[in-house]
Amino acid sequence: MSETADRGHWGSRLGFLLACAGSAVGLGNIWKFPYIAGENGGGAFVLIYLVCIFFVGIPIMICEFAIGRSTHSSPVKAFGELSGGSKGWIGAGILSVAAAFVLLSFYSVVAGWAMHYVYLSVTGFGGATGAEAIGGIFGEVFSSTKGNLFWHFAFIAMTTGIVLGGVQAGIERASRILMPTLFIMLFILLAKAVTMPGFGKAVTFVFYPDLSKLSSAGILEALGHSFFTLSLGMGSMMTYGSYLKDDFDIVRSSFVISVLDTAVALLACLIMYPIIFSFGMDPQAGPGLVFKSMPIVFAQMPFGMPLATLFFVLLTFAALSSAISLLEPVTAYMIDNRGWSRVKATLIPAAAIFLFGVPSALSGDILSGYHLVGEKTFFDTMDFLVSNIMMPLAGLFIAVFVGYRMDIEIVKKEFASGKPLNKLFSVWFFMVKYVCPVAVTAVFIHVITK
Repeated sequence: MSETADRGHWGSRLGFLLACAGSAVGLGNIWKFPYIAGENGGGAFVLIYLVCIFFVGIPIMICEFAIGRSTHSSPVKAFGELSGGSKGWIGAGILSVAAAFVLLSFYSVVAGWAMHYVYLSVTGFGGATGAEAIGGIFGEVFSSTKGNLFWHFAFIAMTTGIVLGGVQAGIERASRILMPTLFIMLFILLAKAVTMPGFGKAVTFVFYPDLSKLSSAGILEALGHSFFTLSLGMGSMMTYGSYLKDDFDIVRSSFVISVLDTAVALLACLIMYPIIFSFGMDPQAGPGLVFKSMPIVFAQMPFGMPLATLFFVLLTFAALSSAISLLEPVTAYMIDNRGWSRVKATLIPAAAIFLFGVPSALSGDILSGYHLVGEKTFFDTMDFLVSNIMMPLAGLFIAVFVGYRMDIEIVKKEFASGKPLNKLFSVWFFMVKYVCPVAVTAVFIHVITK
């Protein structure tokens, strides 16, 4: 397929790496990783997580890049071309794009909370004083109908504005700003964390594994999160790979992206845990760790409000860099399969995603009593559907497709990236054919039966 002006391509290797790192680095690193590591033994969880990144995450990321670049097409068209038009495999591509669509619809609600907290921290949390008052603010944010709709819309609008610019002028340019800024903010906050009395305890908690604290459920949690955090199974990496030139090393890139993603997750732990330990907070505070515990701590720190503002701007930037990569697969699908212009292919899906996300935005108030599955609200149901069903299934299909259906010569060509094929190919291909399918299936079964 020839690259059209609307479809675009990367202007530089650095731009591609920053965009992919931005896709991988998101709320999962700064919001989710610290609390699930805290719930599963700290260093023991981190150790298993790193193993999972290496043996499952990186191999599947290479698969996604290989599928995308070999066809220079979005997931649906790519699966169709490489499978000879098989409806079943085209369905796997549709599943990936659908996962991105649904994920962004509620991801933007959580990102909206981060944006709301930027505003609250600038205004001193509305004059609230005391741990109970500040901790209770999240309940007000979560249940605010007007607030959630406004910030949900604002975040979707920001994401849409960047994707409208195309690959180079939009995604690549934004990533060149967002990612370096994100790392600068991380290191500023880390510099503060190093000076706190709980830093030594935090380092021990993160880097000294006590395997007795790790359960089988924790191992599967680490495997599942390693998959989620690298933006796999949602068409993002496949779409980004479709904009690559043939001589760009996708194997090395996958390693670099994974290292950057893991570094952010570990830095987030080294920023949050010293603060938590210094003020006697619980690292197992769960999903509320960022939005409930951290504001309480910032309020008790010297220069706490500026640091709180910086922290929630960091969270917003991380969310935005990932959201761009969630809208782009949907946009690319409309360009490749429907022949739409980029403007139309961005604005219409973005509007649809906003509307589909409205029930999630209202799940803390008007729709709080409306349960789709069991006791799960619409928001919780969408989260469960994407994270535990759609993404693992899509990842499983990707590994099986590359391992058993995709032409082996195309696979070798993409892995080699214009260089002689080395022994690493055999190791990678073994993991794709046998290790990845078994691992992803184990996570899927664990979650469904839990």
